[in-house]
Amino acid sequence: MNVNKKVIPKSDLNRLDDMTDKEIDYSDIPPLTDEQLSEMKPFREVFPVLGKRKSRVTIRLDSDIVQWFKQEVEKTGGVDYQSLINQTLREHITRHNEPIENVLRRIIREELQSTK
Repeated sequence: MNVNKKVIPKSDLNRLDDMTDKEIDYSDIPPLTDEQLSEMKPFREVFPVLGKRKSRVTIRLDSDIVQWFKQEVEKTGGVDYQSLINQTLREHITRHNEPIENVLRRIIREELQSTK
């Protein structure tokens, strides 16, 4: 499976979680003015599509399936198996809707590359 998303290693996330506010270097970020703060809007108002990209669902998956995704994420140093499941479903949908000619071309290309 091709994972294009940049994965932040768990060790980096743990290190960041352990930092206190005083340890964070804000020197390259200018402080916000009172005027800027008064003009701010909630994230969902500014980016309504991004605020609604995910839907919370409850789904029951076989334990071995969940375990496989968690192991795949561990291999790459990632932390989010749910995003990997989401990406896998998206790839399946994209390929399922792909015209048969494109599927055949892709398979032939993959087979030709594997014989080199």
